[in-house]
Amino acid sequence: MSRTEKPVDVVLVGFGWTSSVMAMELAKEGLEVLVLERGKDRDTVPDFAYPKMADELTYGVRYKLMSRPADNTVTVRHNSKQTAVPYRHLGSFLPGDGVGGAGSHWNGHSWRPQAQELRLRSYVEENFGKKIIPDDMTIQDFGVSYDDLEPHFDFFEKIMGVSGKAGNLNGEIQKGGNPFEAPRKSEYPLPPLGRTLNDNMFTEAAEKMGLNPFPMPAANASEAYTNPYGMQLAPCNFCGFCERYGCINYSKASPHTCVNGALKRKSNFSYRTECDVLKVELDSEGKVATGVTYFDKKAGEKVFQPAKLVILGAYAYHNVRLMLLSGIGKPYDPESNTGTVGRNYAYQMTGGNTLFFKDKEFNPFVGTGANSTSALDYGIEQIDFAKEGFIGGSVLNAAMYNGQPIRSMKLPAGSPNWGSGWKKAVKEYYGHSMTIASHGSNMSYRDCYLSLDPTYKDDYGQPLLRMTFDWKDNDIRMTQFMKGKIDAISESMNPDVYKSSFKKPGVHYDVKPYQTTHNVGGSPMGTDPKTSAVNPYLQSWDVHNVFVMGASVFPQNIQFNPTVLVGGLTLWAAKAIREQYLKNPGPLVKA
Repeated sequence: MSRTEKPVDVVLVGFGWTSSVMAMELAKEGLEVLVLERGKDRDTVPDFAYPKMADELTYGVRYKLMSRPADNTVTVRHNSKQTAVPYRHLGSFLPGDGVGGAGSHWNGHSWRPQAQELRLRSYVEENFGKKIIPDDMTIQDFGVSYDDLEPHFDFFEKIMGVSGKAGNLNGEIQKGGNPFEAPRKSEYPLPPLGRTLNDNMFTEAAEKMGLNPFPMPAANASEAYTNPYGMQLAPCNFCGFCERYGCINYSKASPHTCVNGALKRKSNFSYRTECDVLKVELDSEGKVATGVTYFDKKAGEKVFQPAKLVILGAYAYHNVRLMLLSGIGKPYDPESNTGTVGRNYAYQMTGGNTLFFKDKEFNPFVGTGANSTSALDYGIEQIDFAKEGFIGGSVLNAAMYNGQPIRSMKLPAGSPNWGSGWKKAVKEYYGHSMTIASHGSNMSYRDCYLSLDPTYKDDYGQPLLRMTFDWKDNDIRMTQFMKGKIDAISESMNPDVYKSSFKKPGVHYDVKPYQTTHNVGGSPMGTDPKTSAVNPYLQSWDVHNVFVMGASVFPQNIQFNPTVLVGGLTLWAAKAIREQYLKNPGPLVKA
């Protein structure tokens, strides 16, 4: 049994950050806009209302806001000679579920990329020569410049109400901010969050070592704020329930708090939940999308939704899978190095030290998702790649996010895992530690990619997405470099003891421990259709009325949380659709 719905101008797949912002921008143009979301409807009230979110076991440990592997997942392998197996238990990354997506449960780290990250291959070749790029490394330029995106970064920061301190205003370095950021036209919408003990201790130590610490830009409101869409945010109360939780206080930026309340008031906007999009339907020549087919879980039937414009705004690898299932673009083949859909999958390289001080009371339960002091002295633009022997960079963060006792019980190496010895260690060290972490880039490689799995299928009989990925020597050298820098800072602070957690040479990617939910690539953007799936405006090279939003368009991963770059690219694409595509539908860039 199936049905066909009334045609709309625009259908968007997924209802997280990208679709919320894109839907708002296109609805303002008077277009009939529809969003389809596979998960359930969610909003601050009733879903995140206190005391529901203050439940670490339900949300922090059992992942109630996450997409369950039993409903949709990927298969994983390290190389093409292995048989991939399903990711059956959430660990390494945590895709969101329901309205808001991962934008509901993120921390709020709100970074712009450094300018050269957007033209990485050109930057490396111009400054260090082609020979330092490993033969299997497939990094490329984004095809859009920082100057192109700056106005959109600015507007997205205003949508989110980011708290921070500018470090470079119109080319003039500002005291107290990040001196290594690219020039910005205006100050952050809100001043930085209040500082806690870890911030002060790291600032003192970093400055003594000649570094340039500054408050992490945070999508946690430091003051009451009303954004350009008329949505109101309340000051953060440092409750310590950000990451893996919806905000109880309207203080953390999310699609719910920053966009959806205003969007839902528009008569030309609508959304449907519990709708699994199965395929983008194409015309007989495969050159124009006619709409999408989805399964309505409430009605128990397939539905065809006609639309003039299809925008993929689901989680990064879901967008790639939908392109592969729909025949949009040529699937990537690592053997011949041809095709683009699935190409350049990348992740994030992280590591850090935990420092223990018996005489310091950090009160970790007083925290926010982006309560951190950071330093970018070892960023991509600050490192001599030829000298150090790697391509990449990292921001250093000294953070205090929460004091949740189940998953944030930091203990020194060698502490017992249970029993009276464990209890003694908890009593001695809970609240007496802080971290200094590296959040680094991850380059793309010829044999790290996404494809359809030949064995495993979902409930609809469609192939699961297969992830082929492993750590490479270049990125291991980068994180070991950061370890040396963080070790030096740690030792200068004279802790009673500290322990390190960095990936070592020879280690393989492990899906079990949580690392980050920053999966990128698979539909990379660029100026060459031979190496990119979408053009610089995020438009499919092959099907002109399909646009792809989100981190799947990154040709490699930057050294930061991707959200601000994702938001800036979404607004950049929205502008191109409004000002160019709607007036003359067709390719915006000649192949």
